[in-house]
Amino acid sequence: MNGRKLVRLELYFYLNNYTGKCIITYMKDIVFCGRSLDAIKAFTPRARQETGYQLDKVQQGDNPTDWKPMPLIGAGVREIRITDANGIFRVIYVAHDDDAVYVLHAFQKKSQKTSLLDIEAATRAFKQLVKERQR
Repeated sequence: MNGRKLVRLELYFYLNNYTGKCIITYMKDIVFCGRSLDAIKAFTPRARQETGYQLDKVQQGDNPTDWKPMPLIGAGVREIRITDANGIFRVIYVAHDDDAVYVLHAFQKKSQKTSLLDIEAATRAFKQLVKERQR
């Protein structure tokens, strides 16, 4: 997997409270590229919890609550924006087609503008992903 970690959650079952019917939703896999999972583990507990919630929404095909496109990094790349009392956190991902959500990079922001190092790290991960998918 070349430095990536795969978290596989294929089916999500829930009971629709209005109809009483069981609904099956197919969820996309989550693939953590490079050190993105380690970076998320270093987030504050509340930021980790919010990251999990937002990635769950993406897995189900929904948009995160607070996000913005990152076309500088690559086509379809988005940034999830998380803020808590202890800081500002970002998770950069791409969710092409129906196969998986690829978490390219995650970090805690130190200034208003995203650092060039963080943009470069996400760009490298995206280019590597594109290269691997072309094989």
